[in-house]
Amino acid sequence: MKSLASLTPAAPGLLVRRQASRVMPVSLAEALIDLQELTRQLRRECPWDREQTALTIVPHTLEEAYEVADAAVAGDDAGLRGELGDLLFQVYFLSLLLEERGEGDLESVARGVHEKLVRRHPHVFGEADASTAGRVRERWEQIKSEQEGREGIFHDVPASLPALLEARKVQRRAATSGFDWPDLAGPLRKLSEECQELVRAVEGTGEPRPETEPDAQVFSEVGDVLFTVVNVARRLNVDPELALRATSRRFRERVERAAELAGEGGDDWAGLDLERQDVYYERAKEELL
Repeated sequence: MKSLASLTPAAPGLLVRRQASRVMPVSLAEALIDLQELTRQLRRECPWDREQTALTIVPHTLEEAYEVADAAVAGDDAGLRGELGDLLFQVYFLSLLLEERGEGDLESVARGVHEKLVRRHPHVFGEADASTAGRVRERWEQIKSEQEGREGIFHDVPASLPALLEARKVQRRAATSGFDWPDLAGPLRKLSEECQELVRAVEGTGEPRPETEPDAQVFSEVGDVLFTVVNVARRLNVDPELALRATSRRFRERVERAAELAGEGGDDWAGLDLERQDVYYERAKEELL
């Protein structure tokens, strides 16, 4: 990142880059540079930060990304501000590791993504036509494929993606090659078929004993159901990872409230039979709608 010395005062409260004549608020420039200097100081002086490598820091990066997603989906603006700051620090730290290896720095990261976004938006910065969000998405995938020099349909799909997001990404890659349902009816019909196949497989094997390996056929059918659910979600513009996390959060809140209601009613939640637990659960659902 450029230092403040490379910026020229333009007006009270504003700075302008000499080469581009673009305006940046002084407070923003100072905040970004302050965070960069803090990152460097921590790397030099903090025993924990000195020991970090890309391998050890990336799990924290992933955790921060999920916390950003949770705050954004929950509409928690105060939480989102804090989580975005945590994620921004991860960007600064990983960029510093690049700099230490002589493979780039924060400025090259910022300029690289700037140039890439310009290339991938020819409908904004060029003469290409993309008047709808759907058309933008098609052009985006086409341009990525051309510029990345992809070899094969599933070139460079990250193995580190969570399973739901990996499924969505490979489905998108397949769709880019033309292999996709023409409309939503196809994946919905397929979901019904896969569920029926799972039921038949379970009927043939029965429910397994706890902590034992599943039947291979059942294992496969469960995977097919999950993969097809992701396909349906993709066609409905639903992020499967966020949708499942939101449902898990609602379930947790409802069960916790149901246990509280049971206690208020003089019952021990864990000691109740399923029918009584379900009564409290339905009451919790009504409260938490």
